[in-house]
Amino acid sequence: MRLSLFLSFFCYSIFAQVNYPKDYFRSPLDIPMQLSGNFGELRPNHFHAGFDFKTLQREGLSVYAVADGYVSRIKISTFGNGKTIYITHPNGYTSVYGHLQNAVGEIGDFVKKIHYEEQSFEIEKYLKPGELVVKKDQIIGLSGNTGASEGPHLHFEFRDNITENIINPMLFGFDQFFKDTKKPIIYNLYVYPLDNETLVNQSKRPLLLNLVLRKDGTYLADKVVANGRIGFGINTFDYDDVSFNKNGVYKVQTFYNGMPNFGYQFDTYSFDEMRYVNALIDYSMYKKTQQRVQKLFMKSPYNLSIIKTDATNGVINVVPNLTTQYRVEVSDFFGNMTSVSIPIVNEVLPVIIGNEPVSKYFIKAKNESNFTKGNMSVFFPANTFYEDFNLNFDVKNDTLILHSDIVPAHSNFTIEIEDYKFSEAQREKLFIGSIGVNSIGYNRTYRKDSVFTTNVKTLGKYALVLDNVPPKVTIAKPIEGKWLSDKKSIQFTISDALSGIKSYNGYLNGKWILFEYDNKTKKITHNFSDGIVAEGANELKIIVVDNLGNSTIFETKFFRSQKQ
Repeated sequence: MRLSLFLSFFCYSIFAQVNYPKDYFRSPLDIPMQLSGNFGELRPNHFHAGFDFKTLQREGLSVYAVADGYVSRIKISTFGNGKTIYITHPNGYTSVYGHLQNAVGEIGDFVKKIHYEEQSFEIEKYLKPGELVVKKDQIIGLSGNTGASEGPHLHFEFRDNITENIINPMLFGFDQFFKDTKKPIIYNLYVYPLDNETLVNQSKRPLLLNLVLRKDGTYLADKVVANGRIGFGINTFDYDDVSFNKNGVYKVQTFYNGMPNFGYQFDTYSFDEMRYVNALIDYSMYKKTQQRVQKLFMKSPYNLSIIKTDATNGVINVVPNLTTQYRVEVSDFFGNMTSVSIPIVNEVLPVIIGNEPVSKYFIKAKNESNFTKGNMSVFFPANTFYEDFNLNFDVKNDTLILHSDIVPAHSNFTIEIEDYKFSEAQREKLFIGSIGVNSIGYNRTYRKDSVFTTNVKTLGKYALVLDNVPPKVTIAKPIEGKWLSDKKSIQFTISDALSGIKSYNGYLNGKWILFEYDNKTKKITHNFSDGIVAEGANELKIIVVDNLGNSTIFETKFFRSQKQ
């Protein structure tokens, strides 16, 4: 009776949904909807928070308020969603519009005013009801490619006003804008032995299983011969009828001997849960092959709310004299479904593929760990990692070796390096850098006397890096002494070789001016329409400072006539 009640609750918790308003919101664009990314899609270190709408491979399309409301937040960033507008609606939800080229009208004027008040391109402003009221169908901005966008598109989200959880736009009736008759595709299926004693098809390492399409449209996997605890993982994508590119799937559900035992559905989740994408996927395989295999088990439980599981957490214990059937169902929002069945039998066969080599440094995920060698040490707080593992820890050639980025960290850990070789003056210009094959990454570093400390979230190589090189400011064509009457803007490239740019400021005739920064091209642009440029002679100064305090001052003089 207790098992029956548990399974009833389990099934209910998977399929129960909030009744979201279906006809309240319009589309944010006035072109046919095509997706380049959907809700819950697996991204580096996060789940995708909304929809990415294609914009005909160009910028400048009108972006509309999807319903009445007020602008509650404006954020302009060189990374992330770039130029972003948030509109809070009276029905309890907020819509988000990212990667904009610009805000327009009253919103655009407000944004420009804040730039100059704060003398910064990067701004974040929270507004009260009544400050910037918008109406449904009002044009609030133009689509763009700002921030971390890899091409022109509109990033769009819905959020709950109270919890700030993000919500799948399909639940608000956005499915009416799409046609999807295509089933999801399962590209790969893997089986995992989950402890040192378990063998799967004569292997102690994960194995790829072959899939055969059956007449009824379902798939049958290779037979799994195992003993002990095992789990499965899938590499899966979805397509619709209009977008013609891979998207994430909506729902995954597994069944063990006919009973549901592990599943997740992308309806809503919080931003605090984003990094759990690294626990859901086989992170090591992703780093080695770029495949995001979704694990259908939790070897060690983690708090991702979309996952619904039974007491086994999706782990299958293969024991003698037990007939076992396992099934995976993958669905999209429109109910198109692909399933694969995996027969499992218990048998002990000779080992062909053994375990990975074992390190003498062992990380027990639920406990804190501290390792030191020479002048370098690392401290891992409890629950930094999702699972226990053997850490490769060493110090060679003044470089700290912390495994490699094939094991995901969920939270910060601390690296400490004591310096014995640099002078006091040089220490002012040191930081702990992430050492890549052909690159050095900057990490914010704290210093106390000769000891340097940083907090990071990625395993890899680290070392003290000296940065005494100032940033660079360049222009494609010199403007010194020239007339720029026919130009709408001026543009420069700013760059830094090591620690990266911390700040930049431009001054025209002694007044601060707005330079918009594009992180992808490293270019800063000032538009003369801001109204700061003077008639005749103009003196321009640009000051760029990197994260270690090295600075560069660029000065030039040009002429401009406002009379056309």
